Amino acid sequence: MKNNSRRSFIRNLGLGVGSAALLPSFTSLEQADSENRKLYQGKKLNIALCGLGRYANILAQSFVDSEYCHLSGIITGTPAKAVDWKGRYSIPDENVYNYENFDSIKDNPNIDLVYVVLPNGMHKDYTIRAAKAGKHVIVEKPMAFTEKDCQEMINACNAARVQLAVGYRLHYEPNHMEIMRFGQEKVFGQVRLIEVSLGYNISGIGPNDWHLKKALSGGGPLMNLGVYCVQASRYTLGEEPISVTAQFGPITRPNIYKEVEESITWQLNFPSGAVATSTSSNNSSVDRFFASAERGFFELSPAVSYGPFKGRSSEGAFDFPVINQQAAQMDGIAKEILEGRNLPEHISGVEGRKDMKVIEAIYKAAESGNEVILS
Repeated sequence: MKNNSRRSFIRNLGLGVGSAALLPSFTSLEQADSENRKLYQGKKLNIALCGLGRYANILAQSFVDSEYCHLSGIITGTPAKAVDWKGRYSIPDENVYNYENFDSIKDNPNIDLVYVVLPNGMHKDYTIRAAKAGKHVIVEKPMAFTEKDCQEMINACNAARVQLAVGYRLHYEPNHMEIMRFGQEKVFGQVRLIEVSLGYNISGIGPNDWHLKKALSGGGPLMNLGVYCVQASRYTLGEEPISVTAQFGPITRPNIYKEVEESITWQLNFPSGAVATSTSSNNSSVDRFFASAERGFFELSPAVSYGPFKGRSSEGAFDFPVINQQAAQMDGIAKEILEGRNLPEHISGVEGRKDMKVIEAIYKAAESGNEVILS
């Protein structure tokens, strides 16, 4: 891929050539000797992680590779975790909060942004509370349970004049930026068919896992994994779906899957005539993206998990470096905030709301057995 084509596509995404230079992926791609890259010496964005589960640990480790972000604080309901994290990451006592005293974070000038990494059902509440405290917010996917909830979160952040981002790490990952370019710029002509699925055989999941509780998860693998598939279909085409059909899969473990689906398959129809078919599942392993266009194809496998990704097109294999996806995402967001710019829409709360509109329609289609038209 020519650098001019890449730069042009980044600009169209709303990142701009200057922003591209901050990402580890494009630094590696466009500089022969990345070790000599001048490190950023200015103010960093001070971030507090809200919720200290598995993914928070991944994020915490990613601060080592971040140029623009600093892990400054934590919010947890588990005192033992607070002690452990304070020691591991040198977090001062005054930057440690629990869920009861969280709102007092408004008085702490040493925290600029709250990264909400809680179960899905808590995203809305803590995003709005962080906004009212005057802190910028990154919230993990899915943004909330409904499109209406997402809009309330957006409104709260707008009212508080803080920025709201969603943790769309793949928007900063070079293999995915390539499939965005292929699809949106019609490099192989109009994309006609997309197949993208993500599933894991998680037979060891226990009945008390929060992912199985609808009040906390909002749903099963569609909410947890399918959001990546909805995203990939939308950003590859650069279009919004106009209708949805969907089917729930069989429940193979009825003693576990009492509240949420175990698997689900859906079909999205787009204005261009493209069709995207996806499955998200907790009883089978799949991690694949494939797009067929008028004059060629492109694919990734692994595709939408944490990678490392492997891709190819009609023109040959991809050769992108493996990057720290979380660090690239946080740096991309932090750079915009530190320089006083509004976040580009494609990683903002607006994007999260669009995903949830589609996910709500998928559930409605699966429950009714009917096609759902999206306005």
